Amino acid sequence: MKLISLNCNGIRSSLEKGLADYLKEAKPDFVCFQETKAMQDQVPASLWEEGKYTPIFNSAEKKGYSGVAILCKKPPLKTTLGLGDPFFDQEGRSIFLEYPDFALWNLYFPSGTTGEVRQTAKMKFLDLFQKEAEKRKKKHPNLILCGDVNIAHTPQDIHDPKGNAKSSGFLPEEREWLTGFLNKGWVDTFRYLYPDKQEYSWWTFRAGARAKNKGWRIDYFFVTEELKKNVKSQTIYRDKPFSDHAPLVLEIKL
Repeated sequence: MKLISLNCNGIRSSLEKGLADYLKEAKPDFVCFQETKAMQDQVPASLWEEGKYTPIFNSAEKKGYSGVAILCKKPPLKTTLGLGDPFFDQEGRSIFLEYPDFALWNLYFPSGTTGEVRQTAKMKFLDLFQKEAEKRKKKHPNLILCGDVNIAHTPQDIHDPKGNAKSSGFLPEEREWLTGFLNKGWVDTFRYLYPDKQEYSWWTFRAGARAKNKGWRIDYFFVTEELKKNVKSQTIYRDKPFSDHAPLVLEIKL
């Protein structure tokens, strides 16, 4: 089974950069988008109709902001939108799909880069998500989780750890939270497969960062310990830029 996860920083913008052609070529079973910045009716239906996907959108109430979506080849048994928190659920940050033998969770974690108010909100989201993750993992031991987490975990996941020591996304408390999350029975599939590889999934648009490969790895596929042995590959697609993030590609045997 092949899954693709991409923070598209505006799905309409990504489509203008050739995203639909990439998906046609890649033929994934699931596509998980974050930061769609669009309602479903603002996106050309050909995106899912041509590949015979079922589209599931969870858009933010605020137009042109946040939002997640999943395109799936096989409709789920059950779909849950949101985390059950009114504040974050109005921002369209979570879609959870249940299948007979596994579950898929697509998430867009808040960023704290705009200041203290959003950084505080981000830390609240991490606590809320952690509690929800424990509940959902108990019910679905075969759980695949993906998305833009907006945290680079270790110095290996960021081009300039010293210069960014006080930057949101690499703060000690955020990194500590991610360590704690992984210690509760979750596997970072990229780091599991490639303990020593230094690759990034996001580059600022400023100062030619992408061309110089001055990036951060803040996008992830996590799986439960039960699924670790099923992971076949996880790559970061960098051939064409559809966004300031790169698509993650996971292949897993289920």
